[in-house]
Amino acid sequence: MVRQRMISREIIILLVFVFLPGSYTMANRQRINFDFDWWFHLGDEPDAMKPGFTPSAWKWEAVQLPHDWCVHLPFDREAKPENGFKPGGVGLYKKEFHIPLSYKGKAVSIVFDGIYYQSTVYVNGEKVGFHAYGYTSFEYDISSYLKYGEDNLITVHVNHTDVSRWYTGSGIYRHVWLQVTEPLHVTTWGTYVTTPEVSKDEAKVRIRTSVTNKTAQDESVQVLQLLVNKQGQPIKMKGKKLETTTSLHIPANDTMDVEQYLVVDNPHCWSVDDPYRYFVRTMIKKKGKTVDTYQTPFGIRTLEFSSTEGFKLNGQPMKFKGVNLHQDAGGLGTAIPDRAFERRLSILKEFGCNAVRCSHNPPAPEFLEICDTLGLLVIDEAFDAWKTGSLYYGKLFDEWWQRDLADMIIRDRNHPSIIIWSIGNETREAFLKTGEGIKRGRMMQDFVHQLEPTRPVMVAMAPNSLNQFCEVFDIVGYNYQETRMLQDHLTYPKRLMLGSEVYPYYTAAHPTSSRDYIPYNSWNYVKDNDFILGSFIWAGVDYLGESVGWPSKGWASCPFDMCMVEKPVAAYHRAVWNDEPVLKLAIVDNSLNIDPGKDHWQYPLMVDNLNLPYTDDRVLEYRTMTNCDSVRLIAPHAKRTMDFGVRSTKDYPNNTIVWNQPYRPGKVLAIGYKNGVEVCRDSLVTTKKTSAFKLIADKTILKADGQDLSHIEIKLCDEDGRFVQMDDRNLTVQLEGEGRLLALDNGDMRRDIPFGSNKLKTFFGRALLIVQSARVPGVLRVKVETEGVSQPYILDITMKE
Repeated sequence: MVRQRMISREIIILLVFVFLPGSYTMANRQRINFDFDWWFHLGDEPDAMKPGFTPSAWKWEAVQLPHDWCVHLPFDREAKPENGFKPGGVGLYKKEFHIPLSYKGKAVSIVFDGIYYQSTVYVNGEKVGFHAYGYTSFEYDISSYLKYGEDNLITVHVNHTDVSRWYTGSGIYRHVWLQVTEPLHVTTWGTYVTTPEVSKDEAKVRIRTSVTNKTAQDESVQVLQLLVNKQGQPIKMKGKKLETTTSLHIPANDTMDVEQYLVVDNPHCWSVDDPYRYFVRTMIKKKGKTVDTYQTPFGIRTLEFSSTEGFKLNGQPMKFKGVNLHQDAGGLGTAIPDRAFERRLSILKEFGCNAVRCSHNPPAPEFLEICDTLGLLVIDEAFDAWKTGSLYYGKLFDEWWQRDLADMIIRDRNHPSIIIWSIGNETREAFLKTGEGIKRGRMMQDFVHQLEPTRPVMVAMAPNSLNQFCEVFDIVGYNYQETRMLQDHLTYPKRLMLGSEVYPYYTAAHPTSSRDYIPYNSWNYVKDNDFILGSFIWAGVDYLGESVGWPSKGWASCPFDMCMVEKPVAAYHRAVWNDEPVLKLAIVDNSLNIDPGKDHWQYPLMVDNLNLPYTDDRVLEYRTMTNCDSVRLIAPHAKRTMDFGVRSTKDYPNNTIVWNQPYRPGKVLAIGYKNGVEVCRDSLVTTKKTSAFKLIADKTILKADGQDLSHIEIKLCDEDGRFVQMDDRNLTVQLEGEGRLLALDNGDMRRDIPFGSNKLKTFFGRALLIVQSARVPGVLRVKVETEGVSQPYILDITMKE
C-alpha cells in the first residue's frame, strides 16, 4: 500500500532520528555526534551570528554538550524560586566545523535533541530556523547553507527569559547530531512500526516508511524491510530471512509513504521483566544499489485497558508502580549524560518501580531508549498547562501545539516502553464552564489519535476538575484524588483512571479535599481496587526548582535525594511494591536538620543511624517498614539488651510497625519473619567519630569517548570502617590527568555552594562526585581530602578506547 504523505512538511522537518547509541555509519548514512568543541557566551550580542569567529572578543567559554548554563551559576536569592534561585537570560553558542567536499550533493541536516528554549539557529550567518518549545527535538536541512570543502560556522541563540513552574535549565542541554544521507533517504524518524495482531503463535508487524526524494526529478526505488536481532543478524523463519520488498515512486522534492507487513512466528514479546526488542532494517534501493539504510528498534507487546480489570501487558494483569520524574539530575542540572540516565533509572527499577511519568514534558530520546532496555513503562507527556493560565506556553499554544505534539509522538512512537500519551497536566481548561476547555481537549486528543492510535490519551487533572472535561479523554489521571476515584467510579463506571500524582506519605479521606493529613499509603487504593490502573508518586527523585522558599533550592519530599540516595521513607513503598523480603529500621525525629519539603508532600523525618545527640532518655519512635508477617525488635534497655518480642505487621497500618523506646546508644536489631521463619534483618549501630572515608566508584574503567561517567560515592567512616552519618566534614576534590569534574553534590537542597565547585560538606556522611571521561585514553587521578582525616584518598579512573 502506497499513499501520499499526509503530515505537512513543516511538521516533518521537526522530527528526530531513530535512536542508536552514539555516532554511527550505515550504508550511505552517517550520524555524527556534534557535542564537542562549542563556545558559549552568556549574554546577547547582535553581531555574534556573523562570520569572523573571534571567541576571545566577547568572553566566550569552551563548552561540551549537553550544556546547562544555569546549573553552575551561583545561587541568587533574588532569582525565582521556581527555577531553583538560578537566573535564566540569553545565551549564545558557536561552533566551527569542516564539511568535506564529498558531502556536496548529499542531504546534510542537523538534529537538536532539545534546547531550552526559544532557539534560533544560524549557519554561516544565515538564519536557518526558529524553534520555540524547550523539550521537543527538531531537525534542519542545512545542505544549502554549507560551504563544501571549507570551514563552516553554526551559531545558536537561546532565549530563556520566561519562567516555568520548575527548574528547566538553559541552553543546548541535550545531544546534537549531524546527519548525512543521499538525497533519496528514509525521512528522519520516518518509520512507524506497529503490531496490530499478536498471539502466542504469530505477530503481524506493520511497517510504514516515509521516503524523501530531495532530487529535482521523479525517482523509483525499492523499499526492503529486513527483521534483525540486536546483534544485527537476520532473523530467520523456517530457514528464510524475514523480509519484504515494495516498489515506490516518489515525485521530485517530495515524500511518500509505503506500508509493508511481516509475520513473526512464536513472537518474543517485550515486557517489564523481559524487555526483548526486534529491529527493522529498512533499505532503500535504486537500480539494485542500496542508497540508504535505516534501523528501527521496536517491541512486540499488547496493551489492554479496562475500567473493571485495569491494565494488562501481554494479557497479564499489572499495576503501575510509578513515579513522576522531572528531567534535572541535581548537580548535573538538565545536561544529563546517557550514563546518568542509566544509573538513575536502574536504581528506580531495583526499588520496585515499573513505570515513570515524564512530568511534564517529552524526555530525551536516550531516556526512552534506556526505559526500553530496562523494561520500564512510560507515560510520555507533552505539556504542563495549555493556553489558559499557563506561565509560558499560553502565548505559544495557538501556533505551536500541533507541531509540538507531532514532534513528540512521531519521534517516540516506536518505543515499546511508552503505553500512554499524556497531553496535559492540571490544565486550567478543566475548570472552564464555557465549553472552551472541552472543545480544546477533544481537538488535541483527536489530533493524537490521527497520528498514533495504538495508545490511549490521558490528561492529569487537578482537584475539582469538571467531570464534563474529564469525560473527553481515554484515561483520566487524578492528581491527589484517590478517594474521588472511588466516588467517580460509581458515577462513571466506564472511565479509565489512575493516580497520576499521589503523595509519598499522607493522603486525603474526603473526595473534595486533598489536604487531610492522614498517614495512609496511597498504594492501598490501587491494590484494593481493580479498576485503578496504578499510581505515580510525586515525585520519585528530589529536583531543583518549585522551592517553598530560601534556603531550599527545590523539592525535597521524594523517596530519593538528588544523588539517588534512598531515604528511609522510601521503604514505605518498597515494602508494598516487592515480593522479596523488605525490612527497614528507622527512627522518627522531627527535630532533625533536614529540609522537610512542602506541607502535604512531607513525611515524618527519619534517620537510619544511632548517633543522635540525646542524653536525656527521651522516648523516640522506632519504625520497621516491612512486607514481612512479623518483626522482632532487640534494643538496648537500661544497661542491658532487651528482646521486645515479635509484633505482627497486620496489627499496624501501612506495613509499618511502631516501637516507642527510650533512646540508647549501642545496637538496635530488627528481625523479619515470614511464616515464622527468619527472612531478613536490619540494624542501627552507634559509631565512633569520623576518622577515615571511602571512595566507592560505580565504574573505574571508562570509554575514552568524552561522554562516559564515573559516579564516585564519598562515605565517611570510623576507625572500625562503619559508615558515619552524624559527623559531617568538609571535602576538597582535585583531579589530575584526563577527564573533568561534572558535579560535586550531597543531596542537600539548602546548599549554597555552586554545583561545579570542588569543595563541599558531606550531608549525612555522604557526597557524590561525578567525573566524565576524556576523548583520549589515559588515567584520571581523583584525590579527595577530608577535614580531620590526615591522609588524602586517591582513586584512579582509566579511560580506554
